[in-house]
Amino acid sequence: DTMGEPEIEAFLTHLAVDRNVAASTQNQALSALLFLYQVVLQRELGRLDAMRAQRPERVPTVLSVDEVHTLLTALDRLPTTEPYALMARLMYGAGLRLLECCRLRMKDLDMERGQMTIREGKGDKDRYVMMPQATREAIWHRMEWRSALHAADVAQGWGWVHLPTAIERKYPNASHEIAWQYLFASTKISRDPRSGNMGRHHVHESAVTRAVTQAVRGLGWSKRATCHTLRHSFATHLLENGQDIRTVQELLGHSDVRT
Repeated sequence: DTMGEPEIEAFLTHLAVDRNVAASTQNQALSALLFLYQVVLQRELGRLDAMRAQRPERVPTVLSVDEVHTLLTALDRLPTTEPYALMARLMYGAGLRLLECCRLRMKDLDMERGQMTIREGKGDKDRYVMMPQATREAIWHRMEWRSALHAADVAQGWGWVHLPTAIERKYPNASHEIAWQYLFASTKISRDPRSGNMGRHHVHESAVTRAVTQAVRGLGWSKRATCHTLRHSFATHLLENGQDIRTVQELLGHSDVRT
């Protein structure tokens, strides 16, 4: 209890300067000390001016057009009936984030206009993106499959899907309508722990990540490629082909052109 702000500042500075720890490690140490003083010792601390560890700035991995084609072909050849290859094509062809792709609902796809609506993206913002021409036939077949699956689920007394709270209050029957069902739905029925309803959640993002990792390893690449690499590659290839950076910013859903 005899040690206070000067000793904490010295310790945190020691971690950053002498031990060269990562920013996350220093933040973890700070959180532990704050808990000790504020909760255990019940003592409030003043301003802390320790030297902060710097987060490294890493350049994102970008695949060439040929490498993207090779990766997508590898995903096509995975021994699975899950739609991982189609999802990867949307992440690359439309610049979607992984969760944005997983959370696509049937109503978000406008086949006539060749457009997709991305709802509640990063920063809770909605945006429109183009539907890649090469994916349209596969998406159409996926929507037909999803409609048939939903009809079978409803016949069994299932067919429920989680909705945003405001929508559920305003349209109480929407949770069983095909329009709100996930396009990339799980193949397994599950019980929602909050409501107890039976339905299909979307394909889990970790499963898509594992599929991409498996495909990359099978190719024997030394570079690290992930789902987000496809999004970075989408943006880079547009810029290399002369697309305006502001347009790319809008397609990606970024609030700042620097990101």
